[in-house]
Amino acid sequence: MAAAEDLAPVIYEELKRLAAARMRAEAPGHTLQPTALVHEAWLRLGADQQPLWENRAHFFAAAAEAMRHGGQLERVDLGSLEIPLPMPEEEIVALDEALTRLADVDGRAAEVVKLCFFVGFT
Repeated sequence: MAAAEDLAPVIYEELKRLAAARMRAEAPGHTLQPTALVHEAWLRLGADQQPLWENRAHFFAAAAEAMRHGGQLERVDLGSLEIPLPMPEEEIVALDEALTRLADVDGRAAEVVKLCFFVGFT
């Protein structure tokens, strides 16, 4: 575990270097910073639940691919957004309470319900 903690800053700096190179190729006026691109790529790669990488090249190839598909975001004013709720607020609260109770009884079943209801899996 200590080895991984020692390696993390080295990997982070290498990812920031790759992200900076990627961002230099962007059109003038883009607002995404290399650090934000690294963080987005990290989330796309699985964040704290990283898969087992075959080697350094495998990891950095996946990171480069995640960065290649990252950063295509558009800034919007959150005050101007109207986000419709999928159901009335009281039903959302009831659903959350029911999922919490189900998780206490059967955590796996609660995860299945979340995946079906919120993600659309069958």
